[in-house]
Amino acid sequence: MRVEYNRMACAAWFQCIQKWDEFDMNMGAGKADLNGAEETDDGIFEREVPEDAEQKAIDAAHSCPIDAIIVYDDDGTQVAPEP
Repeated sequence: MRVEYNRMACAAWFQCIQKWDEFDMNMGAGKADLNGAEETDDGIFEREVPEDAEQKAIDAAHSCPIDAIIVYDDDGTQVAPEP
C-alpha cells in the first residue's frame, strides 16, 4: 500500500495528524508534512505504508476535507478516499 499526498492542495486543517502520526504540522509553511515521503512531482509526495499503519493511512485520507491524501493498494487501485 502507498500514500500520495498533494502538499500544494493542503488547506492546513491538520485533521490528518490526528489520524496518522506520520503527518506533522509545518506551521511555517502552513501545510502538513508527510514523514519519510519523497517528492515525485511538484508538490506531490509519496511513500509506502507499513502493514501495521494501513488503517491509519486510510483514516488520514478520509479525514482530509479536500482529498489531498490518496491511498492506493498494492495493485495501484485507489482505496481512500473512495473514487
